[in-house]
Amino acid sequence: MMAISRAALTGFAADLGGTKTAAARIEGGQVVDRRVVTTDPDADPDAQIAAIADQLTHLGYSNDAPLGVAVAGRVDRAGIWHAVNQGTLTAVQNVPLASMLTARLGSATCLNDAAAAALAEGVFGSGSQSENFAYLTVSTGVGGGLVIANRLLSSSNGLAGHIGFVSSRLARGPCGSGRMATVESIAGGRGIAAAAAASGHKNTDARAVFAAADEGLDWADRIIETSAAAVAALIGDLTAILGLDTVAMGGSIGLAPGYIHRVQSVLREEPILFRPQLVHAELGHDGPLIGALAAHLRKDIP
Repeated sequence: MMAISRAALTGFAADLGGTKTAAARIEGGQVVDRRVVTTDPDADPDAQIAAIADQLTHLGYSNDAPLGVAVAGRVDRAGIWHAVNQGTLTAVQNVPLASMLTARLGSATCLNDAAAAALAEGVFGSGSQSENFAYLTVSTGVGGGLVIANRLLSSSNGLAGHIGFVSSRLARGPCGSGRMATVESIAGGRGIAAAAAASGHKNTDARAVFAAADEGLDWADRIIETSAAAVAALIGDLTAILGLDTVAMGGSIGLAPGYIHRVQSVLREEPILFRPQLVHAELGHDGPLIGALAAHLRKDIP
C-alpha cells in the first residue's frame, strides 16, 4: 500500500448510486466542483458509463487524469461489477467495469461505494484515530466497509464489507442478496417499508415511517426500534470478530435525527467489551468520492 495524505488527493471521482450519480473534481483532498444527476436504474452499463463521462467532461476531466469510480453493488478484484440487489440497477450483472472505464476514460480504479466511503472515513474522517474501524451505512439497504490497521479490507470476490448480509435474530423475511433473515432485510429502508406493509400500512416508505414515529405512533416506533436493534446487534457481532474500537454511521437512515441514539441505547445492553465508540460519519456525500480517488492513488485495492 502506498500511503498518501488527504492534502495530496488531487484528481477526479464519480459515485454511481441507485438514486443519484455524482462526479467531482478534487483538489487538496477537498471537493471543489461537483455535478449530480439522477441515476437511470434501467440503463445499460454503456449508458451508465456515458453518463459518468459526460459529468466528468463538464468538470474538466482529461483522459488518464487520476480517477476513482465508486458504484453501488459488488466489484470483484478483476473489476467485474455485479448488482447486489437486482431491483436497484436492473441491467448490471457481470459487467467488466474496469476495462470499460479504461476504454472510455483511461486508467481508473473502481470499487463499491460503501467501501470507498469506509476508506475515506477510516483514513481521513471519523475513524482516522482508530486501529480497527467499521463504516456502516443504513439507507435503502445496509452496507459498509472495514478499515483495519489503516487499510481497507477487500476480497477477491468483492464481498468483503457487505455487512448488511449478516444474519439477524430479529429478521424473518428475504433479503435482496438472496439470503434470508439478514440485517438488511429488517433494518434498511426496504425492510422498514416491508414491515410497515405487514403492519397494515401499505405503500408507506421509510421516510413516512420515521415521520409517523416522530408523531408518536406506536406501530412506527416499533419498526424503527427493531431496525436500530438489528444494527446494534450487528455492531456487537462485528466487534466480537474484528475487535472494533470505532464505528461510524452514515446513510439517510443512519443519519436520521435520533436514529444513532436508538442504536446506542440498545448497544448499551451489550457487555462493555462489545461496545465500540459509535459516531456519525464526518464526510457525508463527499466520502465515496474522496475514498474512490484515494483508492486509486493509494492502491488500496490490489
